[in-house]
Amino acid sequence: MKVNGEHNFDLNAIDSKTKFVLAHTFTDERNRKKCTEFLSQIKKTCYNQILTNYYLEKYTGIDERIIFVCDGFENYKNAFNKLFYRVAKLQFGVPIACKKYGLEYNNNAIERYNGKIDDRLNATRGEFKSFETAEAFMNVQHAINNFVNPHQQLQGKTPAEIAGINLELGRNKLLDLILYAAKSTR
Repeated sequence: MKVNGEHNFDLNAIDSKTKFVLAHTFTDERNRKKCTEFLSQIKKTCYNQILTNYYLEKYTGIDERIIFVCDGFENYKNAFNKLFYRVAKLQFGVPIACKKYGLEYNNNAIERYNGKIDDRLNATRGEFKSFETAEAFMNVQHAINNFVNPHQQLQGKTPAEIAGINLELGRNKLLDLILYAAKSTR
């Protein structure tokens, strides 16, 4: 995505079963530090689940470790190794649109999400005047994906509903989500 003619990046992690965006970072660089900060969000929110699966494997002998899937960008691998080396597995170097290759683990969920973002950006001509505006746009897209838009693959439910996060949003989910967030920050 472009901000004032410069390329910026939206780093995302999506759970392949629930389609829930677990973490996202909007940044002007995709360096090792930024990738580590990005994956640290997952460590902060999901590490207990990751450890539970690791201990199951350790004590039962059945490998149930969480599997991270990413493309061939080396900084993702470096950040993963720093944060999750023993407790999770990494499927590294997965090609885009890998469904046609018949891979067991793929990045189709993230590619679908990125495609939706691209479609939305095309409708707005895809360039922002400030980093803050672009970052706010991406934060809203993240919330809309998780809590507002139902997914056909999830039988008309939102990723939050499938993940067991029920905010009891009414018919106008976006407005109710805004009101819920406003109430939470008081």
